[in-house]
Amino acid sequence: MSKKLTIAIDGFSACGKSTLARMLAEKLDYIYVDSGAMYRAVTLYYIQHQLNTEQQLIDHLKLIHIGMQRIQGKNITTLNGINVEKQIRSHAVNELVSQLSTISAVRQKLVLEQRQMSKKGGIVMDGRDIGTVVFPDADLKIFLTASIQIRTQRRFEELMAKGIKTTQDRVRKNLIHRDMIDSNRDDSPLVKAVDAIELDNSYLTKEEQLELVLRWIKNLQNMPELDQ
Repeated sequence: MSKKLTIAIDGFSACGKSTLARMLAEKLDYIYVDSGAMYRAVTLYYIQHQLNTEQQLIDHLKLIHIGMQRIQGKNITTLNGINVEKQIRSHAVNELVSQLSTISAVRQKLVLEQRQMSKKGGIVMDGRDIGTVVFPDADLKIFLTASIQIRTQRRFEELMAKGIKTTQDRVRKNLIHRDMIDSNRDDSPLVKAVDAIELDNSYLTKEEQLELVLRWIKNLQNMPELDQ
């Protein structure tokens, strides 16, 4: 059997990182590590145990164990062995997750959890520091790029589809601002890993992009042709 790989996908906002990661995980029957869901699970623990301060959460981190499983084709988030996929989408979690996810100790804890998951392979994860910080030894590192014009159009259409009114100019300025912050932050800035493959998907469909990456994976592990 072919070795199961650890795949890291990084890139700027609105490049389609999560879309590619999810499509790859589904195609390969790998686990898609949803870092956002992991922060939600920590937040759920905070609520369930009626913690009130940042320090209390830090003191409890050693008792928190988060997992990602793939069951019947779906990704499931577990908290201390219990399926919490529904609970982590609650309004109460939504209200707190952004605040708790900024705690450095929480971020360090989750990086350790994510690295533990990658030991058996069969993992796809996207973000801004996956190939450089979280999975520096990933079997395949992809750095997604696209022109600012294309990214602006994609994000604009996404927001309009959700009923969020905005302008393309506002979206473009927001993306440029986020690029600057992501690339210049002190903690794990967004940079292309030296061994990452750069993929400009400005003029590729989702399906074309997926097919290209599947070819890279096939070459890496000499696996039999995947059904298209």
